[in-house]
Amino acid sequence: MTNGIVFDIKEFALHDGPGIRTTVFLKGCPLRCSWCHNPEGQTAQPQTISGADGPRLAGVSYSAQDLADLLNRQGEMLRATEGGVTFSGGEPLAQATFLCEVIDRLDQLHVVLDTTGYAPTQTFERVARRCDLVHYDIKLVDAALHRRYTGCDNGLILANLRHLSEMNAPFVVRVPLIPGVTDMDENLKAIAALVDGLSGLVRVDLLPYNAVAGAKYESAGMVFAPDYDEDQPVNADTTPFEVRGIPVRVA
Repeated sequence: MTNGIVFDIKEFALHDGPGIRTTVFLKGCPLRCSWCHNPEGQTAQPQTISGADGPRLAGVSYSAQDLADLLNRQGEMLRATEGGVTFSGGEPLAQATFLCEVIDRLDQLHVVLDTTGYAPTQTFERVARRCDLVHYDIKLVDAALHRRYTGCDNGLILANLRHLSEMNAPFVVRVPLIPGVTDMDENLKAIAALVDGLSGLVRVDLLPYNAVAGAKYESAGMVFAPDYDEDQPVNADTTPFEVRGIPVRVA
């Protein structure tokens, strides 16, 4: 049985999928987004976070059975609200074997995978087929800009999005609105064109910028140095999606 590293478990989550949910944040992510709001999820290793209540360890080892048991104990409440469990990160696909073992041990719980889609296609499919809904991040369509702001090429991400549609699995495309970066008209139009007609698409969620994320970096002993203007008003224009008949909302 595989062990995994979890840096947080958030109960009674209301914005990570349908109903009331428990969100499990898994350590490790191949991307280095300039705006990352969970910097403690980037590295695979546990790390100490300083806070007002003193230091805490971000990164606890669980066996697949222990984590599934913890989640199953909340099952009655989660099912009663038509909720379930969401696996986020970091990038949960970075611990794909562990994640599959946990999901296989859940007792009739609705499962959401919150992912960047950056993983080998076989790995991505292995996890996605075990989930009831996928939250799929699309940040930038332009490959050069994607490399600049995330440190990774987006070819694999776009390929896995197409593969997800071919699987006919339900998914929500989520676009973090970063001022002057992902919220530009050209990018929103490109995303709308990208997802138009994809089988399985439930809707597009535009996610307003979280300006308090930078405070996490200092507590984690990291440096937050965005090369964009945080104070610039965010463009949350839904028009590029609406004109194509794509369901969209500002979440």
